Amino acid sequence: MSETPLREGLMTLTPPRVSDVRVRRLTTTLYGYAFLEDFILLYPVYALLFSDAGLSVWQISSLFALWSVTGVLLEVPSGVWADAVSRRLLLWLGPLFTAAGFALWVLVPSYGAFALGFVLWGVGGALGSGALEALVYDELERLDAAGRYARVMGRARAAGLVAVMAAMGLAGPVLAWGGHAAVGGASVVVCLLAAVLALRFPERRSSGDGQVGWTATLRAGLAEARADRSVRGALLLVPAVGAVWGALDEYTPLLVRGTGVADGTVPYLLLLIWAGATAGSLLAGEGERLGSGGLGVLLAGAGVALAVGAAAGSPAGLLLVAFAFGGFQAATVLADARLQRRIEDSGRATLTSVAGLGTELATVAVYGGYALIASGYAHSTAFVVFAVPYLVTAVLLLAGKRGGPGRSA
Repeated sequence: MSETPLREGLMTLTPPRVSDVRVRRLTTTLYGYAFLEDFILLYPVYALLFSDAGLSVWQISSLFALWSVTGVLLEVPSGVWADAVSRRLLLWLGPLFTAAGFALWVLVPSYGAFALGFVLWGVGGALGSGALEALVYDELERLDAAGRYARVMGRARAAGLVAVMAAMGLAGPVLAWGGHAAVGGASVVVCLLAAVLALRFPERRSSGDGQVGWTATLRAGLAEARADRSVRGALLLVPAVGAVWGALDEYTPLLVRGTGVADGTVPYLLLLIWAGATAGSLLAGEGERLGSGGLGVLLAGAGVALAVGAAAGSPAGLLLVAFAFGGFQAATVLADARLQRRIEDSGRATLTSVAGLGTELATVAVYGGYALIASGYAHSTAFVVFAVPYLVTAVLLLAGKRGGPGRSA
């Protein structure tokens, strides 16, 4: 009789399952990698570096365009390469390309070096796009934990947002202490740390994976999209959700300034908006099982909040903008999760990159539309106008449960 409680106590001390340990290893590596990818002190101040080097506004704008074009051209090829070769390899190479670009900026500050640096940065970003999502989903699926994907990726996005805010806070003091060389050197070190951490990612692909040629991999991925209507719908949903608010984010400082606050207050209100997006990332896992109707309601609510908050033209209205960005961030994670559930393993990175290409192209279109609207109206008006696409997407999701972008999981 006395042995029974002891035996029961020992049973409660059983070690965690091997799969749980592997999931923990994967997620901790992912969160660290996501943080390091965005903990770049150059982000808030690189425009100052360009200006101090004597570049004109036109030259700086041309650098941004070169960066975007590089990403667009390499988005799909890099995804195909990830499926044909190794996703972990690309996650290791990406930060190394970015580090080389940042090193060029601080060692040889000139237009040519800045241009080459942006190309290298664009290559680095493209290599990781698609490969990261594909690796994480496949590894979770192998560990019978694919249902956690949205929660895991939401936390990873939150880690990246926290890193951006931390970089914004540290860039000023480091710049004052050591100038652009110190900020650039710190950014290079962080990229190298990300590359080292990427080697910790597991990648246990089946014997048939990674053995197919580049062209065959691309054809197989595109054939899946053509053959499966739900895959096509999920591919369209990703840019429909992520492109507009991703582009509007670049203009939030102008929206905040338009509320009449002092310039010194702008960064603090921007942190409020970033906090909303971070909260949306952390809550994305709660919406893992949302069907088309639930996702449509989420987008509709966020769209209305964006329109009302921007139209208010006051600091208080920015609370609604922060709420809207949180909703959009959660919806972006959920749209990615819906896509991953529909893709077959072999072409996962390829089709994820196709969705990324759609997001890049739609984002460029938003930039052009925003410029047209804001040239004649207030920035708040432009934000209100760009809330409309979300309301349209919400209506399509609510009305089109049979096929189309919003087909239920």
